[in-house]
Amino acid sequence: MKLMNRISPDDRAIIERHLVNCPVKLGQLAAELGVAIKVSSMRTGVSGQIAREGNQYVIRVNRNEARERQRFTIGHELAHYLLHRSVIDSSPDGITDTVLYRSGASERIEYEANRLAADLVMPMDKIEQAVQRDFSGIVTEATIESLAARFEVSKAAMEIRLSTFAEA
Repeated sequence: MKLMNRISPDDRAIIERHLVNCPVKLGQLAAELGVAIKVSSMRTGVSGQIAREGNQYVIRVNRNEARERQRFTIGHELAHYLLHRSVIDSSPDGITDTVLYRSGASERIEYEANRLAADLVMPMDKIEQAVQRDFSGIVTEATIESLAARFEVSKAAMEIRLSTFAEA
């Protein structure tokens, strides 16, 4: 998880304390990092946004999207906060992400935010433990559905996450 190496030691310590929970309590994590979360009405096609408002960073999440989608969006916007604060600060509107997690920022920035979001929302060590302990190391459709429910993410997100597990 080399992206974690780019995060300050203080923020890393906060994150590590929260990654022991399943599902990860993203609201508590954000609050401890000093980031507010607001569920907002946003235009169709926009999943989330992070911007500096006064002296605080605020994540806005589209209220019209599924809760599982909102959780990944929160993880994605937290990743921008942790990795790309200078990009947020350089725009009066911060970073606004579409449903495809495209913001107009470089593909590298969005890729990094997606990777770190997956690490925050679906910690790989917790997934590996669950697959070994509860499913004898076998990934099936039922495994994907069960883990998606446990981590409160979409089946699609869990399937992508487990594809990296299968390659390991």
